[in-house]
Amino acid sequence: MKIIPAIDIIDGKCVRLSKGDYSTKKIYNENPVEVATEFEDFGIKFLHLVDLDGAKSKHIINQKVLERIATKTSLQIDFGGGLKTEKDIEIAFNSGADQITIGSIAVQNPEFCYEIIKKYGSEKIILGADCENRQIKTSGWLEESNRDIIDFILQYQEKNIRNVICTDISKDGMLEGASTELYQEILAKTEIQLVASGGISCIDDVFKMKEIGCSGTIIGKAIYENKISLNQLKNFIEHA
Repeated sequence: MKIIPAIDIIDGKCVRLSKGDYSTKKIYNENPVEVATEFEDFGIKFLHLVDLDGAKSKHIINQKVLERIATKTSLQIDFGGGLKTEKDIEIAFNSGADQITIGSIAVQNPEFCYEIIKKYGSEKIILGADCENRQIKTSGWLEESNRDIIDFILQYQEKNIRNVICTDISKDGMLEGASTELYQEILAKTEIQLVASGGISCIDDVFKMKEIGCSGTIIGKAIYENKISLNQLKNFIEHA
């Protein structure tokens, strides 16, 4: 199972939110490259980079941060936030993203997303399925969509999506454990590779995600609040 630390960017700085609420912003480091380099030093190979300014503004904003991290590390980066047009997506790939995550646009303009999947291939495109009470939310989690999480994933599975990041917004940044039952249901009812995101609070949660069959887990605040040490993650990677 992939260990995928998260770096969320506002104003070029590494921040975390609680439940996606921008008013809860906490800055952890003003230099995201420094954070990414430290992850790499501990044997981590993957990074989930989110442009929160982009998500709110509905177009890519922090591509320079992506470019610097891609240049200074060999981390495999999946990038999301504000990718609404083909130009935004091209900027993300040209700035060093190995994969991009489509979330809001996958709800709002599915035909466009089907073409993007065809153009770049299912290995390059991740479906971001962010939900609260099973309902998909969009635009930096500020807007409701009235789409059920399972139906949404199955819609894109039919279009050859294979990799899905699911975030339970009610858990995100709360350090109260992951939505294990929801992830088990997704794994049982779909055929996708699932990356669990939101609520990871301790190393036991990481082992639980591996046990239920997730292909990866995204870890954010638990690292920044020292609930999970980078040494613990290094040991997990080495023994996995």
